[in-house]
Amino acid sequence: MNADRLPPVAPDVTATLVENLSPRLRKRLDAAVTKLGTRTTRRDGDTVTIEVDDETELRLHAPGGVVASTDAITCGCLLAPACVHRAAAACAAPAANLAPELVDQPTAEAPDPASVTAPAPVTDPASASAPASATDRAPVTGPASTPALDSASSPEVASPDQRAAADALWSAGAAVLEAGVDGAGAVTQSALLRAAHTARLRHLPRAAGAALSVVTLLRAARAGDPSYRTADLVTALAELLGTAHRVGTSSGAELAAVRGRARRPYSPDGSLRLYGLFTEPVVTDSGHGGVRTWVAGSDGRLFTVGDVAPGGVGRALGVADRAVRLGDSALTHRELGRAGLAVAGATVSPDGRLGAGKGVKAVTARGAAWTEPPLAALWETPPSEQAARALRSTSRYADPDGGGSDLLFLDVELLGAVRESGGSCLLARCGGGVLVRLTVADDDPALAHRDNVALLAAAPGTWLRIIGRLVPATHPRLTLLACSHPSGEGTIDLGFDRLRRADLPDPTAPVHPAPPRPGGTGAHSPLYLLERRVEQTVPAGRAALGMLGDVTAETRRIRRAGLPTAAGLLTALCASAARRDRDLFGRLLPADTDGFATHWLAAARYTAAVAESLCSAAWEPTQEGAR
Repeated sequence: MNADRLPPVAPDVTATLVENLSPRLRKRLDAAVTKLGTRTTRRDGDTVTIEVDDETELRLHAPGGVVASTDAITCGCLLAPACVHRAAAACAAPAANLAPELVDQPTAEAPDPASVTAPAPVTDPASASAPASATDRAPVTGPASTPALDSASSPEVASPDQRAAADALWSAGAAVLEAGVDGAGAVTQSALLRAAHTARLRHLPRAAGAALSVVTLLRAARAGDPSYRTADLVTALAELLGTAHRVGTSSGAELAAVRGRARRPYSPDGSLRLYGLFTEPVVTDSGHGGVRTWVAGSDGRLFTVGDVAPGGVGRALGVADRAVRLGDSALTHRELGRAGLAVAGATVSPDGRLGAGKGVKAVTARGAAWTEPPLAALWETPPSEQAARALRSTSRYADPDGGGSDLLFLDVELLGAVRESGGSCLLARCGGGVLVRLTVADDDPALAHRDNVALLAAAPGTWLRIIGRLVPATHPRLTLLACSHPSGEGTIDLGFDRLRRADLPDPTAPVHPAPPRPGGTGAHSPLYLLERRVEQTVPAGRAALGMLGDVTAETRRIRRAGLPTAAGLLTALCASAARRDRDLFGRLLPADTDGFATHWLAAARYTAAVAESLCSAAWEPTQEGAR
C-alpha cells in the first residue's frame, strides 16, 4: 500500500484515535502501521478500502478529499471500534493541513514560511545567527519559562491560550529530539498532531504548519522514502521549536509574523503589463503536480501564475499545455512563458502570485525577448547582489510578506561537467569570474531537466543566458530552470523542452579545466563539525549524541578557524546530551529534554545563519575575475 493512495486525515482525528487506544495497543501501533502498509487498497469515489485480511476491511471515508472525523474510519474486525487498525490507518495516511473552519471553529490563519529578518554576513555571528530565543534573549528552557503576560484583550502579545498551545508544541518537538527518528513512532507523532491541531485553533498557523512538516518528514524517514533528507527534518524541527518559543517572547509586528497567516491576502494592484519569462514543472513529495509560470512586470517585479493539484508528474506534464486561469486569456502556461499579458484589476499576493478573481481582466499582448527591455534589466544586476537578495527571500528568518524570489538571472560560459560526491553537475563561469555549479532541478526521467543538463555539459565554451534557483551552499550553486537556446534564437524551459544534440555547437570545442572541489570563501570552513552534531541528533536522539565522546579536538579546530561561538555551542550541546543527574539515592533522574532542545536549537539556528553568510560571500567576484 502506498501512503499517497490514502486520503489525508485531519490531525485531530489521528491524535484522538491514538489517544483512545489502550496502553497495550499503543505498543503494537507502529507494527500495525507497518503491516497495514503491505495490504491492498482500492478507491470507490470518496471511500478508500484497505483489505486487513481475507475477512476484514478497513474503510476511510473522505468527503471533500479529507477524513475529517473519527467516525469516517471504520473497521470490520471484532474489536472495532477499539481496535488498533483504525489508528494505524490514520497514522499511515498523510496529515491534512486543515483550516480551522473545516472543523467547526472560527476562521483562523494558516502557516506561512519563515518570518524573521535574515542576519547580515558576519565572520562569527554569535548575536545574529542563533535564534532570538536562544542567544539574543535570556536563557530559555522552553516557552514555559517566559514570564506570564496578560493579553486576553490585546493582540500585541500572545494570549494565555496561545502560550499554552506553544508550550505543547515545544514539548512535542523536544520529545522528537529526545527520541530521534528511530524512537519517534506513531504515539510521538500523534502528540505532535494534537499540538498542531490545538495551535491552529488558537490562531498559530505557522507553528501548526511546522509541526505537520515534522510529522510528514518523520514518516518519510521511518518509511525509508528515498526523497527524505535529514537536513530537511533539522530545518523543520528548528522552525517548530523556534516559533513555539517566540510566541511567548514576541509582541506587535514580530508576534504577527510568528503567528503566521492562513491565507496570503491578495491586494489590488491596478493594471499590469506582463512579459513571460519561463514555465517550470512543480512536483511535490505529497503527490501534487502542476506548473508555475513566471512573468515580469514593466518595472521588473516578478509574478507567478500557477496550477498545482493532486496528480504528480503526469499532471505537471499535462497542465503545461492547458489555458492559464487568468481573465479572458486563451494562452497556455507554456505560451505565456514566451508571450505577454495586459491585466486590468490585477490582484497580487505578497509572494507575487497573481489572483484569478472575477474582477480580473486579462488579454494576450506582445512578449519580449530576454535581451529586450524590460526583461534584459533582470540580467544587469551583479550576481552577488542577486544572490544576497535570493538569500533574504529564502531564509527561515525572512519576513513572509517581504516578497522577493530565489531566482538568479545570469550570463554564463559553460565549462563542462564536474564530478561531486553525489554525482556530477554542470560547471559554468559568470560575472566576476565566479564559478557556479548548475544542477538538475528535478531528476524525474519523465521531465526533461536531466537530459538537457547532460547535453549542455557536452558543449563547453557555449555562452548562455540562464535562469536558476539559488541553492544555499558554501559555493555558488543553482538549480537550472531555463536558458537561452544555444543557437541564440528563443528560450528553453528545461523541464519541458528537450534539446537535441544538433542544437549544440561543435562538441570538439576545448574543455575548460574544472576545479576538483567547490572554491570560494568558506569552502573549507570547519562549521561542518557543529552541523554534523546537530544532524546526528535527529536520527538517533539525544542519548546517541551523548555517547559520542570527547569533542575537545573538534572545538579546538573550530576556534582556530575564528568561530569561538560555534565551539562554545558544540561544547554545550554535547555536554547537555550526556548530562544525567542522580537523586540522593543514586537513581538516574529524567533527562532535561527542554534544556537539550534549547542547546540544539541555538546550534541549529547558528549553523544556518553562518551558512547563509558563507553562501553570500561565495558569490563575491574573485580577484582573477575582478582583473
